[in-house]
Amino acid sequence: MTSQSKTSTIKIDNKFLVKLIIPLVLEQLLAVSVGFVDTLMISTVGEYAISGVALVDNINRLVIQVLAAFATGGLVVASQYIGRGSKEESRECTGQLISLMLILTSLLAAFFIIFPRPILTFIFSNVDDKVMDAAITYLLVTSFSYPFLAVYNSGSAIFRSFGNSNVSMKISLIMNLINVLFNAIFVFGFNMGVLGVGLATLISRIFACLIMTFYLNSNMNELRIKKISSFIPKSTYIGKILKIGIPSGVENGMFQVGKLMVVGMVATLGTSAIAANSVSYQIIDFPNLPASSIGIALITIIGQCMGAGDIKEAKTQIRKLMKWAYISDWISKGLLFVFAPQIVGIFSMSQEASSQAVMVLRSFFIAAILIWPLSFSLPNALRAAGDVKFTMTISIASMWVCRILASYILVFKLNMGLMGVWIGMYIDWYVRGISYVLRYLSNKWTSFKVI
Repeated sequence: MTSQSKTSTIKIDNKFLVKLIIPLVLEQLLAVSVGFVDTLMISTVGEYAISGVALVDNINRLVIQVLAAFATGGLVVASQYIGRGSKEESRECTGQLISLMLILTSLLAAFFIIFPRPILTFIFSNVDDKVMDAAITYLLVTSFSYPFLAVYNSGSAIFRSFGNSNVSMKISLIMNLINVLFNAIFVFGFNMGVLGVGLATLISRIFACLIMTFYLNSNMNELRIKKISSFIPKSTYIGKILKIGIPSGVENGMFQVGKLMVVGMVATLGTSAIAANSVSYQIIDFPNLPASSIGIALITIIGQCMGAGDIKEAKTQIRKLMKWAYISDWISKGLLFVFAPQIVGIFSMSQEASSQAVMVLRSFFIAAILIWPLSFSLPNALRAAGDVKFTMTISIASMWVCRILASYILVFKLNMGLMGVWIGMYIDWYVRGISYVLRYLSNKWTSFKVI
């Protein structure tokens, strides 16, 4: 599939793509399912519990997105080395990525554990005391899981770099089964509420870390580290990872910060709006799965193509995978539009919150069918080629100018309530999608060098 030459032709067939993408879809399904189950179980405690967990989940998503960005940096660099046929350099990249992720997450965990109340009060100043207490509990417990999650994410990126997405899918299955099991035990068996949900998340991520460590040291890992010195930070490799990871991290981080600000606006609309917004976000993760997974696959595929210097094959794969992304996106989101009332009805919410959630989900389908893959799948192809500063700039500018400003006007000036927040998000998507298409058509992304 790859060549030793820097400028040779490689061929990636559909069999390889399916083998890569199907486990990614299943893994992403498992990942969002755990959030869905958490919300479903905690909804039996009360709307204050849903709201508290939902507020902290926005912070946790920020952490996860930053981790994903640095993992993407490692994935892009390792994939390009593999495309060039440089396996030893890929192995060095493996050790560097793990060390970098552990250092970063340990610092983040310490920060949240020491200052939970000031952080939450600063971000969400206008919430009920019961909601704040639930949020503090959940943040404290889940913060301990960050370093364990870092090892899992690093390992997932490493295996994906050479086309093996089965390992992370299997571990994700185990992790989520453990999470559901302990959720049921702690929430229903011991009536531990928010604390129980947080502990279940922590325990499941510890198991995921231990299992991934085993796989990383097994013969299944083509990039298995053979010497301990590979973990000692080296500027050559760290620099390459950070060249991709920092812009992606800034992009993901600022995107989540913007979302936190929007959630702060939602918090002023009352507990029903917070609950409806939270449940809607949990639900839309499911129809986003196919196109999102194809976007992740694009990083491996385009990374290998660009590492081999085969731009023609990179373009062929982008066109093919974007077609697959659109077909799968239309099917999944169409099902959501039809069954939105039944899906929302699963959650224990008030009639007001349920009605708002159904309205939001159906508007989501209408807005997303034309633009979502262009906004969130296509930019991964640009990142895999090294065009990360452009995607970062567009993402940040669109978030702040379109989503935040538009949401503020629609919510507070035009009194559109929760719907105003989501319309602001839709405007953001269209600006992003159009910008990424124009960048792709310009061919400027083909001129970047990562390795």
